[in-house]
Amino acid sequence: MESMMELNSYGSHEIKVVDRSVISLSGISKISSFDDQEFLMESNMGVIILKGEGLEIVKLDTHDGNVKIKGKLISFAYIENFKKSKEESLLSKLFK
Repeated sequence: MESMMELNSYGSHEIKVVDRSVISLSGISKISSFDDQEFLMESNMGVIILKGEGLEIVKLDTHDGNVKIKGKLISFAYIENFKKSKEESLLSKLFK
């Protein structure tokens, strides 16, 4: 997975999915990790995990916190009680 990207946390949080292949997000403050199958992001409404196939960043606006991703969307979820200080794997957090 790629390293994290810091973004500003301005504006509201919005998610738009078009034809399950273009995902636009606003209110993203950090992209913690990403690859062609998974994005882990922090928004001003919580931590988001986005899973898919062939995922790639099309547009990244660090000033306004807007991200546009293309690829096949399989799942999208907010992760509750995500603690950075614990050294648990992401899978163990999802399958508790």
